[in-house]
Amino acid sequence: MPIALLALAIAAFGIGTTEFVMMGLLPEVATDLQVSIPDAGGYISLYALGVVIGAPALTMLGLRSRRKTMLLNMLVLFTAGNLFSAFAMNHETLLVARFISGLPHGAFFGIGAVVAAGLVAADRRGQAISMMFIGLTVANIVGVPIGTLLGHALGWRWAFGLVAVIGVIALAAVAVLVPKQPKPTEVSLRGELRAFRRPQVWLAFAVVVFGFAAIFSFYSYIKPVLTDVSGFSATAVTPLLAVFGVGMTVGTAVGGRLADRSPLKTLCAGISALAVSLVVFALTAQNPIMAPIMVFLIGATGFTAIPSIQARILDEAKEAPALGSASIQSTFNIANSLGAYLGGVVIAAGFGLISPSWIGALLALVGLGFAVLSGRLDSRPKRGGVVASHQASPATESELTA
Repeated sequence: MPIALLALAIAAFGIGTTEFVMMGLLPEVATDLQVSIPDAGGYISLYALGVVIGAPALTMLGLRSRRKTMLLNMLVLFTAGNLFSAFAMNHETLLVARFISGLPHGAFFGIGAVVAAGLVAADRRGQAISMMFIGLTVANIVGVPIGTLLGHALGWRWAFGLVAVIGVIALAAVAVLVPKQPKPTEVSLRGELRAFRRPQVWLAFAVVVFGFAAIFSFYSYIKPVLTDVSGFSATAVTPLLAVFGVGMTVGTAVGGRLADRSPLKTLCAGISALAVSLVVFALTAQNPIMAPIMVFLIGATGFTAIPSIQARILDEAKEAPALGSASIQSTFNIANSLGAYLGGVVIAAGFGLISPSWIGALLALVGLGFAVLSGRLDSRPKRGGVVASHQASPATESELTA
């Protein structure tokens, strides 16, 4: 694999760290800035809002820019946002800083996926994309625990200072290792948006909204489940969360290889396995041996599908691969919010801490239904009796790196 993928993975590591480290530092930040925990939750939701808005907006603004230039610009904004967070002196300033930090998230991953796919042959796109996203999953194993420990020991500002340093390292790595990208020609906003007329593009978004809401319905409430249901101590939860991160990493790596063979089959298999894993966890969560095993499997099965959905959107939105891929990142954050919300609804309704896992299984089945429908459209006969190929024609390297 090209060494340029390492630069993209380093950047993904930093982005993943800043996205999730706030969850472990929320009480400390709330106390320091003298706000309630619910108000401090805005630091998480404003970051997510930044992702949702920034992914399509910044990608469209950079349509005529070289993709390497866009990656560098996103990392500058990312680093500035985290420095702003580290020096924020009050609640309102930190809210703005977290929103700014989230803006480049989706655009970076969207453009990065296109660049990664263009660095390798068409039959290795899934592996290349997975290499970048492995940086995001490793952040949950290494970056988030280190950032949390640093925040507890020296103060929460140091955690975001560390992320800013990672941003500088990623900026240098991308500048040196990622090859120069050709300047886009004959691009227009109208042309980019034309790809969104295709039902397949919207079906891909629907798969993400429901299929990945399943993961977040489970993961948002994993701590109280492991302590109150599985019987683990609060100190044991941190390594168990790392187990989930290991599952994410393994799933992403395996999913990348399988996606190169058949993105749609891998997508359907991953979401099906996720639904089964969530059901088994709901049935065995009280078992202290089975619970960690299922935590690993939920992470692995859920993230097996990520390279496939990225490859799928590159195929279905060939005219707008960067915008389509960036929009997928916005959709992931919608899935995050939907899963957390529905999980909270069933807990508040008195169905217990296990109920989000059952909701997650149902959401995964809905996502699977959209994936199957997408496959049916792939094989639908075209006019004149010619049968469509199983997959859309893969974009050429020139299309991906234009």
